[in-house]
Amino acid sequence: MAKVDFGESFRLYKRIYCEYLAPHWRKFSIALIAMVVAAATEPAFATLMKPLIDKGFTEQDSTAMIVTPLAVMGVFLIRAIAAYVNETTSTWLSGTVVEKMRIQLFQKLLKMPVQYYDESNSGRMISRIVYDATQITEAGFNVITVIVKDGLTIVGLLCLLFYINWQLTLFCFFTLPFVLILVQVMSKRLRKLNKNNQEQYGQMTQVVTEAVQGQKIVKLLDGHNYETERLSESVLLIKNNAVRQSGTSAINSGVSQFLVAVALSCILYFATTRSRANGFTAGDFVSFITAMIMILQPMKRITNVTQSLQRGLASAESVFAFLDEKEEADDGIKVIDGAKGNISINNLTFRYPTSERNILNNISLEIKSGETVALVGSSGSGKTTLANLIPRFYLPQHGSISLDDNLLNDIALQSLRDQIALVSQEVVLFNDNVYNNIAYGSNRRFEREDVLNAAKLANALEFIEQLPNGFDTHIGENGTRLSGGQKQRLAIARAILKNAPILVLDEATSALDNQSEKLVQEALDRLMQNRTTIVIAHRLSTIQHADKIVVMDQGNIVEVGKHDELLTKEGVYSNLYNIQFKSNSSL
Repeated sequence: MAKVDFGESFRLYKRIYCEYLAPHWRKFSIALIAMVVAAATEPAFATLMKPLIDKGFTEQDSTAMIVTPLAVMGVFLIRAIAAYVNETTSTWLSGTVVEKMRIQLFQKLLKMPVQYYDESNSGRMISRIVYDATQITEAGFNVITVIVKDGLTIVGLLCLLFYINWQLTLFCFFTLPFVLILVQVMSKRLRKLNKNNQEQYGQMTQVVTEAVQGQKIVKLLDGHNYETERLSESVLLIKNNAVRQSGTSAINSGVSQFLVAVALSCILYFATTRSRANGFTAGDFVSFITAMIMILQPMKRITNVTQSLQRGLASAESVFAFLDEKEEADDGIKVIDGAKGNISINNLTFRYPTSERNILNNISLEIKSGETVALVGSSGSGKTTLANLIPRFYLPQHGSISLDDNLLNDIALQSLRDQIALVSQEVVLFNDNVYNNIAYGSNRRFEREDVLNAAKLANALEFIEQLPNGFDTHIGENGTRLSGGQKQRLAIARAILKNAPILVLDEATSALDNQSEKLVQEALDRLMQNRTTIVIAHRLSTIQHADKIVVMDQGNIVEVGKHDELLTKEGVYSNLYNIQFKSNSSL
């Protein structure tokens, strides 16, 4: 027989309660009290059936005929008030759990290392925040509502049944062991099905996200059918898994209810036979049957709660596993304010976890303050990887990098990154207005004049002022309403505003037309002044005036020098330059 890991379930449930419900213990207590009151009204109503039948109908007692109906009204009024308090409080608590969970997940996601993003499914990352956080409330509070309210209702009704006739009530218990065995068997299957559900929702989210982000390619290459097939496959898996979940839950509920029905049938038979011998009144019988009927619905909800519990616990397992993931390493304690920009790279070796060979091999390089250093080489030579190690997006396996004689590992991560500005070919903009995109993420409060000046220096002010609402114009998701050159100039304005002493330019002009490139290059020339600049360049014509050109090949530095010096050597750089020169001349 399959067994559920009750220890693991208890650990997850305890963490949900301690971290998310315990801080709101006052509201939680109110909800519990409301549940207890609502549960108490069930056996109270069944109890009132005895005087209603025996006194009202049989003996025609006028007092009982007036008081009992009023008591029934009072019971249902109390029940309605308790249900209102319980529902509103429970909804607030559930919403609070989801709110806190989503914020925690998002904050955790932002603190994960770049390598985590490289290796993880983005759809699964999104669905964990959107889907799992919602499902976790099933295990966090909704299940508590059912177990406490319906559990107390069942206990109260059982007490009433024992009070009326304990021999008949004992028949109720012969079904209990069978129900417990059934719940135990089904719980493991439901947990597995819910884990599958999480992965399938992540896959579906991934397909939709990719289709939306790449919609131009989908249209251009007629990928509608292909993307639809991908989504159909994911949706079909979700549907089939949902059917299995429903089937498992239905078996669990149906068999449990059948066992209860068998017990009820036996009770009805023995109740009619015992009524002749033991003075079992009509009121006793109606009260007993009412309690038996009323006990069925809470028992049904109790048996059905297994699916919600397992779904919630599966989500909790996924969420807590992610929250317990190791965040981006930040062991440095030194805080730098205004670095000089001297960078020293010593015997640096780096390999991605999934790579079969080193991306960088024993790299050593000195970059002086205010110097412009260009990294050139064929695709895959390690240029971008080397630049990504400077802001500690990745950590090398061997060797070290120093900034102003301070090892990067000794510098607080945010302090290090405050010293670095990045402008890349793939500009990242947000679905916000122009002003907020330029001033994005800064810890300092800028005057509007500072933002306008940064836009002016980036050759962006002219086109911004022509937008419908100027700086307040929303630019769409990732700047879809702007041209490539306009996006690039906003990114440069952002870097100018940051005013960091170190600048990394990653193929910043490679995808622009001549006119846009001219404007962007002018802005970059202003940005590079009095800064240590690392330029990753594909177009060699843009880095001819660099103080130092570093030529890389298969993770090694093969040449270092100025433009004219390297051409004279007639080595790797000279070959690259001649290839580009001939290519440009043929156009």
